[in-house]
Amino acid sequence: MADHKTKVGLIAGWGRYPIVVAEAIRRQGHEVCGVGLRDHVDPEFATACDTYHTCAVAHLGSIIRFFRRQGVQRAAMAGKVYKVRLIGRWSWIKFTPDWTTLKAFYRHFITSTRDRKDDTLLLTVVETMRRRGVTIVPPTEFAPELLVKQGQLCGKGLSTAQWKDVELGWETAKELGRLDVGQSVAVKGRVVIAVEAIEGTDQCILRAGQLCSSGGFAIVKVSKPQQDMRFDVPTIGMKTMQMMAKSGASILAIEAEKTILVDQSEVLEFARRHNITIVSISEQKLSVRLRAV
Repeated sequence: MADHKTKVGLIAGWGRYPIVVAEAIRRQGHEVCGVGLRDHVDPEFATACDTYHTCAVAHLGSIIRFFRRQGVQRAAMAGKVYKVRLIGRWSWIKFTPDWTTLKAFYRHFITSTRDRKDDTLLLTVVETMRRRGVTIVPPTEFAPELLVKQGQLCGKGLSTAQWKDVELGWETAKELGRLDVGQSVAVKGRVVIAVEAIEGTDQCILRAGQLCSSGGFAIVKVSKPQQDMRFDVPTIGMKTMQMMAKSGASILAIEAEKTILVDQSEVLEFARRHNITIVSISEQKLSVRLRAV
């Protein structure tokens, strides 16, 4: 329990992750000042907050004003934002950005003198908020237990061939991360079936199932080599597991200490019922394992 109650801001995108983080913040004795991103946030998130505000994705000024009114100096971001919605034709008109957002992202979306990679956009959000007196911190600062530990979490041990698939997926996913493209790769028989880009992990898994109808492939999801733990940390939850079962994936390999596992007991029970093996491993341990097989 915290020595004194403080107000912590939490910006919530899609999924249960923001709800879990909000509950962890409150257990530590802090107040949660939540901002739900419209068309993304789970309605349940509001009930996990002490004060709540909802606004559009492109209303950064509204978020900052809410936090400042509440006296928030530290905030975190949790949950997915669907970037694909930001690149359509006339997307800026559709999302009608407020003045703060327009100024912050003018060079990204109007003059195109800066790129639109995930890290670039999110760092712009972080810096804009810092200049307004709100420091963005990693959500795992409040819920470190969500970072999955190393080990085989459930399922059968992997064969030599399966470890080779994990190795290829790991190398490919790390390179995708270095380029700030995606975090997940589907592999079977040392062949890359599908890679994640703007569509996200779940759609990558679905595509892999369509391309490999026999199933039995591995999904490898890792952090970026330059991973900033304040945002875009690899996250696994029930939706991903359901997509794996639907698509015929049999192995999930994730990076230990750098992957968030939401609703862990439910995820592992679902994986056991559907004969999905989940392994959490570091790059160093992967190298040791491969030398041993």
